[in-house]
Amino acid sequence: MSGPSWPILAILASLAMLLGAHAFEIIGKFAPCPLCLRQRDVYWAAAAMAVAGLVLWQRKPANRYLVALNTMLGLVFLTGAVVASYHAGVEWKFWAGPSACSSGGIGDINSADLIEALSTPIATVSCIDAPWRMFGVSMAGYNALVSIALTVFSFLAARTVYLNALRQHRAASVQTAQDSSSISQ
Repeated sequence: MSGPSWPILAILASLAMLLGAHAFEIIGKFAPCPLCLRQRDVYWAAAAMAVAGLVLWQRKPANRYLVALNTMLGLVFLTGAVVASYHAGVEWKFWAGPSACSSGGIGDINSADLIEALSTPIATVSCIDAPWRMFGVSMAGYNALVSIALTVFSFLAARTVYLNALRQHRAASVQTAQDSSSISQ
């Protein structure tokens, strides 16, 4: 991938994942748990970073900026893979989820706080129960796989831009050397 193609594809992939998550929530009526929302944050961050990076790259199109942007996108998607894998592990009960993922006791509360708490609707969704699975893999599991793929593509894009810039630099150096030697003769 040359130029800004990967950041543009990363934006589209992030928006597609967000669209899918919101479709499951709105159309499928699957309320997100706190870990589901954290996974969405990663895609918002990746899209925002890619847009900002492309705006900066348009102002000064240097390969080093594109390498840095693709590498940072890879790190953001890697974070998404870690969060999604953690969530899948919670669903499979490999480890405990964060306390925000279950409804616990209300602790010390006075009567005024109790009345306010009872009048406010709160939908707490457990991170432990996967509401949907396909071929035994939950949404968090598929998200982990997609995030891993996006991580790999981001790092490959950074590597490709870097190697292309290196080839261009070497070719320019050879051309300069040839020009210098032909002038001196």
